[in-house]
Amino acid sequence: MSDDAPLPRSRLARLGKIAALGARSGLRRLSGQSDPAGAAELLSEHLSGLRGLALKLGQMASYVDGLVPEEGRATYEAALARLRDQAASMPAAAVRRVLARELGGTPEELFQTFEARPFASASIGQVHRATLADGRLVAVKIQYEGVEQAVQSDLANSKLLGALLGPVGSKFGLADQLAELRARFLEELDYRHEAAAQLRFQLLFAGDPWLRVPTVIPERSAQRVLTTTLATGLSFDQALRAPEADRRAWAESLFRFVFGSVLWEGVLNADPHPGNYIFEPGGVVHVLDFGCTRQLSPEKLRVTRRVHQACVARDDAAFLQHALELVEMRPGTPQGALAEDYVRACFAPVLRPGPYTFTREFAAGLVAKLRAQAKLVALSKASEVRPLPAELLFFNRLQVGFYSVLARLDVAADYDAVHADLVRRASRPASDAG
Repeated sequence: MSDDAPLPRSRLARLGKIAALGARSGLRRLSGQSDPAGAAELLSEHLSGLRGLALKLGQMASYVDGLVPEEGRATYEAALARLRDQAASMPAAAVRRVLARELGGTPEELFQTFEARPFASASIGQVHRATLADGRLVAVKIQYEGVEQAVQSDLANSKLLGALLGPVGSKFGLADQLAELRARFLEELDYRHEAAAQLRFQLLFAGDPWLRVPTVIPERSAQRVLTTTLATGLSFDQALRAPEADRRAWAESLFRFVFGSVLWEGVLNADPHPGNYIFEPGGVVHVLDFGCTRQLSPEKLRVTRRVHQACVARDDAAFLQHALELVEMRPGTPQGALAEDYVRACFAPVLRPGPYTFTREFAAGLVAKLRAQAKLVALSKASEVRPLPAELLFFNRLQVGFYSVLARLDVAADYDAVHADLVRRASRPASDAG
């Protein structure tokens, strides 16, 4: 391929092919082949050349327990893990075009140094190391040419799917769920939105001894280019091999980051991708990528805080009452019972004092509980069930993904003590919090 060529349309067309593959057979059928290693390699190869929603699905499957079949899970995850940090990169000429359109200059004009080869890739962009005129090292995230059209096409197809499902889709509130999905993914395509979200999280955790959020460089950022200070340290895979004390400190730091932002300001960073964390010995974690965030409504934030406060108070009745209120499920119904079971599981690490160790089986169990709820809804009359509020859609993505990350750190940590501290801070008057 010539460096002057744009990103081939054939790559974008493969979105349709992989979607058709999933519709015909899915991951379970692939895992049943006589050569699961070959099937996994084929899936990884196809997904690595894609942009947009299909690649996001593949990246989630590489680390979220329970999304790929248990049979041959290790083979699949080993092949898909490569999607966490690298996908097919843009030609150098395309990089220059994007920089010229967005920032009005060449890499040489915009940066003191600029590495043409990306050091990281994700679902909608790739990241280059560079140096500013003042000597600061930065990471420059550049959106793939053509990815916006690919994502728009995916979203249009998902809307069509909702229409085809008709009454079944209405039981799941599919129209609202797809609207929520669309809103979040369209936000991800605008790096100006991500820059604003990143600044918010940086201010929220300013002064925290264990959490770092890279600084956005506004004069080198635009709709499809985001430049931030460069975070250095250990990758997730390297962190997994670190001493137990470091892994415990990192696990508690990550827990503080995820639930602190939710409890304090009702905002969640809904993409707990392992590649979004950089680790330093002693417990410091740098958090990257704020493209997918969700702000809770004031009412949902109030109820969320009540759930966590009841948990800390060990008031089981109030805990379940507020939890069902949050997810808008009726007590005393089969759906309500499944919701209670799921919420209890999600809060297991903080429902009792002392250290807790997340396991991959535990994380996979959460996915199984979500499947059980979906099955119940599908088989029930519309009058007997209620759809999950669309506002909470990305809560589930965060929950199962984040717990899968903690499970891989494989360490006992005192999440209950961390949680109690977060709830106390959320309960203090704004003038006293800090």
